[in-house]
Amino acid sequence: MISLPHATKIHVCIAPTDMRKSFDGLCGLAEQGLKQDPLSGHLFVFRNRRRDRLKILWWDRDGLAIFYKRIERGTFQFPTDAAVRKTQPSPESSPRCEIRADELALLLEGIDLASVKRRKRYERPAACAAN
Repeated sequence: MISLPHATKIHVCIAPTDMRKSFDGLCGLAEQGLKQDPLSGHLFVFRNRRRDRLKILWWDRDGLAIFYKRIERGTFQFPTDAAVRKTQPSPESSPRCEIRADELALLLEGIDLASVKRRKRYERPAACAAN
């Protein structure tokens, strides 16, 4: 289980990524494709076309880290896979989605996020949370 601060965002790239990319290539994708700062401390999740490998790019206070996972059987079920199969995203649509840390843990364990039911919980309105 990855322990992340509550304020950490996890950006998932919808489009398949060339897994030969390393630090600079993934930073470029985060900046150009996802329109996010790779040095923000947030996590950036990239997958390959077959969905059996993923890389997570993360700025850790003094340098970049890449976490790489390859599964031997099956595929990762990304939260956007069902939506992408139904309709192809337009060029104007965002090439990413945002998930929570617990959803990332489920994704890494091979659990389909579409099948998970989340019970209602209290959430502070955005205006109150900033104060």
